[in-house]
Amino acid sequence: FIQMLRSAKKRDVLQLLRRAPEEMRPFLVEAAVATQSVASLAALSDFLDFSKEPSSLLEKFLYAAAFSPRPSGELLHLVLDKLDGKQLAPETWETGIVAVGSLVGKLCQQKLCGLQVVERGLETILRGLRGAEEEPEVVIYLLALGNAMLPETIPTLLDHAENGPTAVTAAATSALQRFPTPHISSKVKRVMRRIFHQKRKSYDKTCRLAAAEILLHNHPLPMDVINILLAASEMEMETATFLLLKVQNSL
Repeated sequence: FIQMLRSAKKRDVLQLLRRAPEEMRPFLVEAAVATQSVASLAALSDFLDFSKEPSSLLEKFLYAAAFSPRPSGELLHLVLDKLDGKQLAPETWETGIVAVGSLVGKLCQQKLCGLQVVERGLETILRGLRGAEEEPEVVIYLLALGNAMLPETIPTLLDHAENGPTAVTAAATSALQRFPTPHISSKVKRVMRRIFHQKRKSYDKTCRLAAAEILLHNHPLPMDVINILLAASEMEMETATFLLLKVQNSL
């Protein structure tokens, strides 16, 4: 079916989407995203009205975009245009922002970071994060940054990891866990030590464990291992056992 869509013209794809029974539309939207031809993306742009379509169909489109293994810049452009300046249902907006992060990350993996639309996607996330006032909104933007996995966003993630409330710290440390070892610098490790050992304030157990994992999974220093073991002796049994297993695995 995708092979067929690749050779179809825009008007044919659009007619197919409009005339299909309602229960078939999610499948057709997913197939059109997978095709990623100019015609299919143009048809999707005309067909999908984010102010009118049921949120389930829009989420199907956004999930298909986010999980696309080798997305194109045109697909990211389409997602950004559909999100830009629209009054969206909260769940659709959340899925859309996280999808933008995923698309930016995958395009950069394809060495396409220099595309103007990729820069626009990253700026959309960072601008939204700077302007976010509610904690759940901040968390969504941090999840998007975690999906993008761009080294230049690490300082932003570190700031939120160390200084944010519990949900924000958890989202930021979770995002940092996704980065490969070459990007876990001494600065990242210093912040993770402060979080794990609660040098500046108290942190939730989940956040401390995530910080410990980052230290243990990225060329740990002997002193880090010793200090984590010493701290584990003062924790509840379940947490201490978890940390001990992590230490054993890293050794």
